[in-house]
Amino acid sequence: MPFKTLRRFGKGDKIEEVEEPKEEIDVSKMFCSLIKRRRSVRKYLEKNVENKLIENILDSAACAPSAGNHQPWEFIVVKKQALKNDLAEASFNQKWISQAPVLIVACVNNRLAGAVFGERGLRLYGIQSVAAAIQNILLSAESLGLGTCWVGAFSEMMVARILQCPDYVRPCAIITLGYPAESPPKPNRQEMKEYVHHEVFGETIQLKQVKEEKKPTYMKFK
Repeated sequence: MPFKTLRRFGKGDKIEEVEEPKEEIDVSKMFCSLIKRRRSVRKYLEKNVENKLIENILDSAACAPSAGNHQPWEFIVVKKQALKNDLAEASFNQKWISQAPVLIVACVNNRLAGAVFGERGLRLYGIQSVAAAIQNILLSAESLGLGTCWVGAFSEMMVARILQCPDYVRPCAIITLGYPAESPPKPNRQEMKEYVHHEVFGETIQLKQVKEEKKPTYMKFK
């Protein structure tokens, strides 16, 4: 907000408004923090999620990359309790799923996935594209103060039948969505040195360090 200050000009004084200096925001740090604080939430408040928030989240899904920009995703938003109960049963009776205010079922449209890239599009590119869109959903929800969980354990056939999906639409994930009623602790994660390889597979940071520590030192004598 602008504030008033007194400045002196020669014989007279003048009061003028001066803009308060703005604090710089490090967007990259904020985004990294968002990624690191996201958790899989399985307990939710009995509170409706506003349609506008759901729309914002799904709009972010469409910003994900996809092979050939074919965007082979379909999203089914489920709020009816009867359908949520059926989906929980189809998810090998994970009852907690039905307690989430909203379920978003992410599907791959195989007609689009295989239109140009054929078998590779069906087996790989379509799934990759939908997975990228799902990650956008999870992070967008987190930024809005909502909790999510990516559920992959379910019967595709049962879910497709419950939601009346045509044969070319394959359910890939069920995303639970709502205001969190828990704060899950940070899970154990691999350290970067364990999973990053240099130049070829197997040359991890960890292995490289071990090799360097065991590298013999040659003494030169005059």
